[in-house]
Amino acid sequence: MPDYELVKSGTGGCAGCPSPMGLRIVGKALGPNSIMVMTPSCAVASIGVMPKSCYDVPVLNVCFASAGASAAGVSMSLDAQLKSGELTGEKPTVFTWVGDGGTYDIGFQGISAAAERNDDFIHFCYNNEAYSNTGVQRSGATPKYATTTTTPAGKSAQKKNVPLLMLEQRVAYVATASLAYPQDFYRKVMKAKSIKGFKYIELHAPCGPGWKFASSDTVTLGRLAVKSGAWLLWEGEHGKLTLNTPTKPLAEGKMPLTELEDYLKAQGRFSHVMKSPQKDAVIDEMKAEIRREMDFMLGREKL
Repeated sequence: MPDYELVKSGTGGCAGCPSPMGLRIVGKALGPNSIMVMTPSCAVASIGVMPKSCYDVPVLNVCFASAGASAAGVSMSLDAQLKSGELTGEKPTVFTWVGDGGTYDIGFQGISAAAERNDDFIHFCYNNEAYSNTGVQRSGATPKYATTTTTPAGKSAQKKNVPLLMLEQRVAYVATASLAYPQDFYRKVMKAKSIKGFKYIELHAPCGPGWKFASSDTVTLGRLAVKSGAWLLWEGEHGKLTLNTPTKPLAEGKMPLTELEDYLKAQGRFSHVMKSPQKDAVIDEMKAEIRREMDFMLGREKL
């Protein structure tokens, strides 16, 4: 990867925070000729003290629901400036860096509309599966049975699958990624950069304070998620799906899955499950859901 660093010193993120880890890889792929749009999130809260910023590119901090519309406006403005000659050279890459709350819930309408219009920018969702910045409340991305401050007994509903929704919108490019597989993430960002139109990349982002694990274990949790099948790696172009390694061999039974219990017991947010008399039944239910999703994606890949 290139030496360029988008994230400079001065970030106020928690130790082990996945957001700057992911942004470092994004920066190396996109380079300094980029413009970042952000909504309220951990990444904004840790940006630094005004007038300084820990990010090396222009940043627009917009309201929670407007990531899609704002990024579309920036991209269209650049197109107009290039057409008029006011701006010369290569068009800067416009991208959003938004959490799951701003993607799955509050900002979904604008993001889906931008996808439908095929607006020319990359939307990144760094998915830490909760509203971690405001106190770890449940979001549409919070998995079933996980505790949050608004689901202290464990969430009762299954999480949404926004990457799959983007695939079914036939967007130019959609992918999932993990911090535990940085080369795969880098490749996907580079691919998104090369494609004109709307691109969506969702990064699984384990959060130490929200998930209750040691700050040194962020990447370990990400790897356990992928190897247990709790997080699937794949990409798609205009509705055509491709499963990536190691997800595909895991789904096909060519590689053994890591025990889901190893992933769950590494997080305090599932400690009530580990202590419950119904532990085995709950874990079996989770495994069945993973198997169902894997089988669905294997079938979807053939279409």
